[in-house]
Amino acid sequence: MARLVQKFGGTSVGDVDRIKNVARRVKREVEAGNQVAVVVSAMSGVTNQLVDYVREISRLHDAREYDTVVASGEQVTSGLLALALQAIDVPARSFLGWQIPLRTDGVHGRARIEEIGTEAIERRLNDGQVAVIAGFQGVTADNRITTLGRGGSDTSAVALAAALNADRCDIYTDVEGVYTCDPRIVTRARKLDRITYEEMLEMASQGAKVLQTRSVAMAMRHRVRVQVLSSFEDKPGTLVVDEDEIVEQQVVSGIAYSRDEAKITLTGLADRPGIAASIFGPLAASDINVDMIVQNVSGGGGTTDLTFTVAKSDLDRTVARLEEIRKDVGFSGIVPDPDVVKVSVIGVGMRSHAGIASKMFEALASRGINIQVISTSEIKVSVLIAEEYAELALRTLHTAYGLDQV
Repeated sequence: MARLVQKFGGTSVGDVDRIKNVARRVKREVEAGNQVAVVVSAMSGVTNQLVDYVREISRLHDAREYDTVVASGEQVTSGLLALALQAIDVPARSFLGWQIPLRTDGVHGRARIEEIGTEAIERRLNDGQVAVIAGFQGVTADNRITTLGRGGSDTSAVALAAALNADRCDIYTDVEGVYTCDPRIVTRARKLDRITYEEMLEMASQGAKVLQTRSVAMAMRHRVRVQVLSSFEDKPGTLVVDEDEIVEQQVVSGIAYSRDEAKITLTGLADRPGIAASIFGPLAASDINVDMIVQNVSGGGGTTDLTFTVAKSDLDRTVARLEEIRKDVGFSGIVPDPDVVKVSVIGVGMRSHAGIASKMFEALASRGINIQVISTSEIKVSVLIAEEYAELALRTLHTAYGLDQV
């Protein structure tokens, strides 16, 4: 008998028929003799609608009441799934975050999990019942409802799997697993049977939307085996596991991209010690995250240019903040460019193989694609290019690294 945590996203529970389909999937695991806890998201589109309601009432809203409203979507889904399971003779009971309890800090809208009580769920599982848990939500020490932010249901599921010492956490979504690249763009992309935590973390942080970064980081920290698979197809998915579980690792496992990038270049910047801190310090204080950074070498004239990227949604706010500090810092111009995309080549095999970056640069050059910014890590090389070349770059690199499906 295995203990499983299954998580179903918004598209998987998008309407009553899909919720009934989820119930049938859960029943199969129960009939196989497994203990099952299920974590659910709100039905697709519901959370966005709830957020819109809040903003329509008040643009400058109380974050505590925001969480009270937007957490209600998962409450509905968990109750409906428990009812659907009962209707097919599977004993089930729903749990909200405060009923577990799933304790969080008090940062409303993006709370972090501090502790999970497992006694009530353990009792249900040991009695042969399915525990249906509302994802995305928790409760503070003073019993206020909190939400975990983007991808919160994935985070809930992985955290619960760790707390329950589950054998596996299955994340059901609208794709069949993790692919070497976005199959909507690269038609020859292959589904991976296995991928390491580190690779999945890089894929998620560089734009792949199969799993959220936070949930992957938690899975890696607690060594929770995660499987990504489709709610609509009875096919094996992709296992996210420790590197030791993969016998022979490919040099490059996948190529990710992010269109949520904007480039900013500061021209005529004084070339002196501390200049970078005088720019990035105020941006950090304004909660603006900076990603890729490159500074041109000074030609001896005492000034230089500095280029960096931020989230596209932060572009206007970043430019405004830079204008505020322009006089104190001393630079001549701000050149924003929202029409860029970040492309990343990822693989743990890079640690032991040379020439990965040069192959990337040569492949892009052969198609006339100019590289604007470069950043690297131990298992990743990222480049910033003009957005119009995104699809060409992905297909070119996918072929160059031998990832095409034969």
